[in-house]
Amino acid sequence: MAAPQIFQLSVASGFSRLDPDQKLYAHYMSRAAWSGTRIILRQVSPEAISIFDFIIALYSCCNGDWDRLASQANLDFRDLQLFLDYAATFLSNIGNYYGSGDQKFTPSIPKEKLARLAACAPSGVSALWEQIRDPMFQKPPLSLGPPSKLTQSTYYLGYELENGDSSFWEDATLASEVMQELSILPENTRLRKERLSVETEVLSILQESVTETTSVYNDARGVVPRSKGIQIVTGDHKDELARINAYLQKALEYTCNQSQYESITRLQDSFTTGNLATYKESQSIWVTDKAPMVESVLGFVEPYRDPLGVRSEFEGIVGIPDAGETQTLKELSEVADSFVSKLPWVNGEGAFEKSHFEAPDFSSVQSLAYCSSIIFPGINLPNYNDIRQNTGYKNIIFSNRMLAESHRARGLYMVSKSEQKTFKQHRPHAYYIWVVLHEILGHGTGRFLTETTPDNFNFDPNSPPLNPITGDPVKTWYQPGQTWTGVFADLSTTVDECRAELVGAFLIDDLDILALFGYTQHGEIKPDDLVYNLYLQLGTDGLRGLENYDPATKKWSQAHSQAHYSILRHLLRDSKNLYTITCNPQTNELTIQINRTLIIPEGKTSLSRMLLRLHIYRCTADIASCREFYEDLSSIDDEALQWREIVIVNKDPPLVFSQANTFICDDGTVELREYEPTARGVIRGWAERDI
Repeated sequence: MAAPQIFQLSVASGFSRLDPDQKLYAHYMSRAAWSGTRIILRQVSPEAISIFDFIIALYSCCNGDWDRLASQANLDFRDLQLFLDYAATFLSNIGNYYGSGDQKFTPSIPKEKLARLAACAPSGVSALWEQIRDPMFQKPPLSLGPPSKLTQSTYYLGYELENGDSSFWEDATLASEVMQELSILPENTRLRKERLSVETEVLSILQESVTETTSVYNDARGVVPRSKGIQIVTGDHKDELARINAYLQKALEYTCNQSQYESITRLQDSFTTGNLATYKESQSIWVTDKAPMVESVLGFVEPYRDPLGVRSEFEGIVGIPDAGETQTLKELSEVADSFVSKLPWVNGEGAFEKSHFEAPDFSSVQSLAYCSSIIFPGINLPNYNDIRQNTGYKNIIFSNRMLAESHRARGLYMVSKSEQKTFKQHRPHAYYIWVVLHEILGHGTGRFLTETTPDNFNFDPNSPPLNPITGDPVKTWYQPGQTWTGVFADLSTTVDECRAELVGAFLIDDLDILALFGYTQHGEIKPDDLVYNLYLQLGTDGLRGLENYDPATKKWSQAHSQAHYSILRHLLRDSKNLYTITCNPQTNELTIQINRTLIIPEGKTSLSRMLLRLHIYRCTADIASCREFYEDLSSIDDEALQWREIVIVNKDPPLVFSQANTFICDDGTVELREYEPTARGVIRGWAERDI
């Protein structure tokens, strides 16, 4: 495991602007967010909670004096640092699989030396060590994925990993049918198989909730095999959800408006009962809470890690608005409708786009708490398309997370040496605008053709709109009860991210957009500079994405990486001489160059064709055409495998974040405590969260 690159997510400037009640609200919402940590750990791997407890117990037994503990264990500084790097990386990813890429990482410190460290601690720590010493170091599993000898997923329990378990796919399909019949949404569920005898087994649909119930599914339709029973079991993660609700109850005392109050109370109801319909009510109200002084996100949000793309990881976020940057984003939001009309599917009919683009709440915040396996530079929520289309959504950019990008030079080695300085200088500027456009217009546009209820359509089925790809009337649409994630399953997240990335890249040359962010022909960095840099980023990010492709399983382990590679592959196939890739396996050199004169005539035109296809497939629920098109683009040939070997050799160090904590003082005020951007600082921050 490589030593991590550590950044501090500073929030002091934003927190200082809050009044006393707002600070108390931020504190209790942050405590609620961090209280979901053990849920995430349980969703990652069977051993993750015990590894977490082991790290925190070691810190506690020496009170953070790692040098003293190492001295007792006769461990030199280098070996101690190897463990601290692992611990910080584990804590920042909330588990022993990278949040970006889902590959398993193991300590670089030898097992026998870590055993000496554990032996110097109290007996409770030694007991934890015995639980984790083998799974902590063991490979496979290599990554997260369907239960098999190479991959594992704790969304699906009881399946034999060593030999693979063919019943997994059958069970997952059966559970999906049952859940659809019972109107159980999948985001906050897991599946567990238990064999009762040689001939019989039971499949439990686990729902996250505080309340505990068990009910047997009445198979009136006869769809369940006689050898299998199905039951619905609530109470998964009940202790953590109860603790979250307790902190939310405290936060209710300091809400600043009725929308906040009602959103939180429905959130509590959902966590208590497991009912996601109530959670969606909370999200609908949350969307209407415009520009709050303390922003928050709580719940089972992103389905990136589920092999089926429908079950979601817990996430807790609290942020403090950055007034200056938020004003710029607000100005973009107010005129965004004029840019929607420039997208390739908006041809005057409006069949595949809303008649009017409703300006979303768009804010830039400093994250105070970001409890998640991966900290994104920006988010667009909620993920429920009925809420997005009928009520609206929010865009949030995390300014202190974006700041880390200005210090990173991802893929710099792929750029010609003569261009590296300029690439590094311009990259954060182009990347920021790309992310902004990705969130507001990438995730915010589109209209699904839907049969909302039997025989009720949001289009004329007798005269359906023409498919701009084929020129024929559309033949597919969403049936009653169908959702984007349900129809597109394992492709839903990566195709959605790919489409959003394409929107941002397609619009990056718009002079009006760039002028909003202060980039004009009179500035130091000119519009052409940003456009050139962004297309060069499309090349380097496409190649870098290969690090998250596993040749052993032939699977992609990160939605954005698959998207980036697919975009590059499309540009290579569909444009003439836009990119030149030079590969030298002997020297591990991989270079990508771009012909500046072809960016608009070849590059943008190619992006337009790819974007149109993905958009129409998405709007019309055409999973068959989408799968054929997208899986072909993201398939890996021998040349790409050669590129991948060089990418792995030059892989960027893992990214780790040091995040702040808040504490209630004796006088009832709130203290903010930030931690140094070192492995020791990261571990101390987590230890003081008292999870």
